[in-house]
Amino acid sequence: MFTKAIRVVALLFAVGLIASSCSEPPASPTAPSLEAHLDGASVLPPGLVPCVNLPFSSRTRTIGPRGGIITVGPNKLKIPRGALEQPTKITMTVTSARGVNEVDLEPEGLQFDKPVSLTMSYANCDISGRTGPYAIAFVDDALNILYYVPSRDNSRSKRVTGKLEHFSTYVVARRDYVIAW
Repeated sequence: MFTKAIRVVALLFAVGLIASSCSEPPASPTAPSLEAHLDGASVLPPGLVPCVNLPFSSRTRTIGPRGGIITVGPNKLKIPRGALEQPTKITMTVTSARGVNEVDLEPEGLQFDKPVSLTMSYANCDISGRTGPYAIAFVDDALNILYYVPSRDNSRSKRVTGKLEHFSTYVVARRDYVIAW
């Protein structure tokens, strides 16, 4: 019940943030612009961090009640002991083809008995002129942020870790306020 309330508050906050966002901060004149690397992609939805494309990469593993880790490129999914009741085939796909760092986790909608953690890198992203902290956001097919997951940003390593309760599509996003755990 408490988790559902947090989701509702986070969703309402995200909607308010999107509604109040009129423009992005100007890019630093000394920082290289990533717009040329987006291959003519349309403007990103508010809050998303533009990134240079990474090579497509995917990995599938069967993980059971004992837990496990899947690493794909600079990103890591950690499933703790007891999060799954039975062995489950899990696929982690990493791409930045749409101009953001994006991780797709399947089977979509898979629920856990304990939260899992997803660590995503933003070392290939243009953070000049953009303030952190950064968070992991759950997005729809059009990359609109549906809500932010509880996240911890490590600006030194340019990695953010979030707690997930289900599988879907997640991206690195900018936040004025990060729900930490």
